[in-house]
Amino acid sequence: MATSYTVLGQAAPAATTDTDVYTVPAATQAVVSTIFIANGAGTAGSYTIRVRVAGEANADKQMIANDVAIPANDATTITAGITLGAGDVVTVNCSSADMSVNIFGSEIS
Repeated sequence: MATSYTVLGQAAPAATTDTDVYTVPAATQAVVSTIFIANGAGTAGSYTIRVRVAGEANADKQMIANDVAIPANDATTITAGITLGAGDVVTVNCSSADMSVNIFGSEIS
């Protein structure tokens, strides 16, 4: 098995729109080590993050962060060892189009 340490996904989601930032490729496992969320807006915002196992539809059980506030022109970091299997999806929803999401970790194939 080969392990690649990489940027797993990056997105600048449209406001209040569920956006898939990372989908684990087939025959691959992944470990999300860090998620950065930056708010480039001059006003406070919020974000929600879900891990959708096998790409299933959004449900409350998937939330790892729900409507978390982020100050204007600030960023937040989530450091975790989130393990994912093939087809799992990390989905975000941000209150502002001025926010960006970066996911770092490793893929094992």
